Amino acid sequence: MISFENGVFSLGTENFSYMFRLTAHGQLEHLHFGATVAMTDAQAFACKPGTGWGSSVNYDTDGTCLDILPLEWSGSGRGDYRESPMALDMATDFVYQSYEIYGGPAQMLCGLPQAQDVTETLEIVMAHPGGLTLKLFYSLVGEVLLRRSVLENRSEETITLHKLMSFSVDLPGSYEMTTFDGSWDAEMRKSKVSVGAAKVVHESLTGFSSNRHQPGFLLSEPGAGEDHGNVYGFNLIYSGNHYASCQRSFQGLTRVMQGINPENFTKILTPGEIFETPEAVLCWASDGFNGLSGKLHSFINSHIVPKYWQYRERPVLYNSWEGCMFDFNRGRLLDLASRAKKLGCELFVLDDGWFGARNNDKAGLGDYAVNRRKLPGGLKALADRVNALGMEFGLWFEPEAVNPDSDLYRAHPDWALTDDLQPVYGRNELLLDLTRPEVRDYIVENVSATLDSANITYVKWDMNRHSVALGAKAHAYILGLYDVLRRIFEPRPNILLESCSSGGNRFDLGMLCFSPQIWCSDDTDPVERLEIQNSLSYLYPQSTFGAHVSAAPHSQTLRNTPLSTRGNVSFFGCLGYELDLKHLVPTEEKEITHQIAFYKDYRRIFQFGRFRRLWAPEGLAWQVNGGSTVLAGLFHKLVAAAPGYEQLRLQGLQPQSRYCMTSREQLLRVGQFGGLVKHIAPVALDPNGFVLRTADRLYPMNDGVQTLEASGNALMSGVMLNARFAGTGYDPGSRNQGDFCSNVYTVQEMK
Repeated sequence: MISFENGVFSLGTENFSYMFRLTAHGQLEHLHFGATVAMTDAQAFACKPGTGWGSSVNYDTDGTCLDILPLEWSGSGRGDYRESPMALDMATDFVYQSYEIYGGPAQMLCGLPQAQDVTETLEIVMAHPGGLTLKLFYSLVGEVLLRRSVLENRSEETITLHKLMSFSVDLPGSYEMTTFDGSWDAEMRKSKVSVGAAKVVHESLTGFSSNRHQPGFLLSEPGAGEDHGNVYGFNLIYSGNHYASCQRSFQGLTRVMQGINPENFTKILTPGEIFETPEAVLCWASDGFNGLSGKLHSFINSHIVPKYWQYRERPVLYNSWEGCMFDFNRGRLLDLASRAKKLGCELFVLDDGWFGARNNDKAGLGDYAVNRRKLPGGLKALADRVNALGMEFGLWFEPEAVNPDSDLYRAHPDWALTDDLQPVYGRNELLLDLTRPEVRDYIVENVSATLDSANITYVKWDMNRHSVALGAKAHAYILGLYDVLRRIFEPRPNILLESCSSGGNRFDLGMLCFSPQIWCSDDTDPVERLEIQNSLSYLYPQSTFGAHVSAAPHSQTLRNTPLSTRGNVSFFGCLGYELDLKHLVPTEEKEITHQIAFYKDYRRIFQFGRFRRLWAPEGLAWQVNGGSTVLAGLFHKLVAAAPGYEQLRLQGLQPQSRYCMTSREQLLRVGQFGGLVKHIAPVALDPNGFVLRTADRLYPMNDGVQTLEASGNALMSGVMLNARFAGTGYDPGSRNQGDFCSNVYTVQEMK
């Protein structure tokens, strides 16, 4: 797995190789990251600079020039003019000193989370004149390579560290960089840019990983697609300010680095002190973006999420927020819980508003006393009643924030994280200073006591406030957060933790080390969620997606979407419901009951199956494989008049096996046909009148179930789907759908 021969280091599995070598002057020359190769191929990959480039600065009289070599790490002031992964108040020249190979991980000392079940680790020790030591760690786990760096001050002087990346590598070739950027309610907008001579920087400065710029990114060869071409994936096991840059040199070397954002970052290292960076994830695939996603998904499911929740099915939940927001009492909550149970939900989650003077978002954060006017008998009484219905009980928290109108703030205003200027607020709140031990103790004690006061099996951990006051405390704050999460949830591994930060504001590998799933976005419009979840799928498995069905028209977009599509999109994640159930008509209740029953039948495949993005020229399509069963979703946006034929093209089937493909039954409301009913009814009807309103409530129409048998080869070539609505009347066998329609297909291998 990891070996060293004749000055060459080789790491990898049967599916990929990573190789570099020692130069004559102790630098590390990068050789290869890609397909599996032999140690004897090292010389073939080595750089051949010839006589070099005329104006270069030579590192030594033999003509060595660092500026034209593909390197694993680079200093400053020694002739390499490219960006350095380290910044001190001095020039740096770290050269190779020694190496060691471990049979497992090299444990961190600072409290950062790490990937689990590392098989082997290579430690490279590099020395700088005057007593500084740099350790570069390379670890293998699954089909990914982990890299991180550690700087140790062994000198007798205090030094100031301004920048230290987790990794740097120079990849020969031209690449396109895919990033995922956005905002609140509009996370994960995919963008692609060619990497050239101008440096491309991808970073977050909000104090957290942020919805603005997802820390994970991709590099691909021009022309690479979902199922072909070389693609690299990079990510960071970290939840704070992140930084990544890519730049192509004149010689055709693309320098890639990633780590903690150096903006507002300063670390004083006294003699004997060290600084560790987060682990970075590096992954390669030759079979396109889908191939890369498959490797990253397996890595996260097997080596990032807490062990208790690895491949453990997530419950179907009902969340109270959009149903009643702050306006509730125990009776209303129990009514919602009873309705949710009848529909098939397994977990009832009480969201914001259960504590202190929390009747709006202006007061109460920081306090943990249960509001007895809303909940007489407290949380235990409510949880017991919910449990008696046959459901689990979960609770919302926002422990990192404080309202000025709270008992905590009045007692400890100094605990709020502020700067020397007038405080500025987000959602009427400030962050608590998690760099202070007493603040962390307060959160741990109160959240733990609340969790132990009732049978609580799920926590939604929210954080709605990014801070401009973090500054130089940003990294220490994240370490404090990890300390809090570790102390609360490691003793309670059975509690399902779902992280949330105004939606997907903190969707990162660091949080997934503690929370097996993350709320993707506050935007629950399924058309918006298609793009959000599709983008997330490049980097993260669907088992980590909190995905809820909400009411339409949607509060975020005012778009009216079919209930079937709201369910179909949410199937490809951890299904939940978040709407006022008492306003459902019988047809909608029946449709939701069918959705939940269908999801439970195939839950393991939806959550943990091999995910692929499919060819779909007229829409968007997803597929999950689970053994002999395949599930596929086909989604459209706006419908055109007189639509043509449409095919569904699957992947990953046994070519000669026979399969039965069936679309999930979906129920339609008569009213969606509007004035068209006048043309097919024997009498004239008012499309908004009593008769049709009654039919709408009580009489569901079927959306044309399709069943066919075909070989795996036929299904992978593309089979013809039932006709779509063509404007000439209702056909029970057609897909009678309008805008934002969708179907989910079950494909079962026939024995």
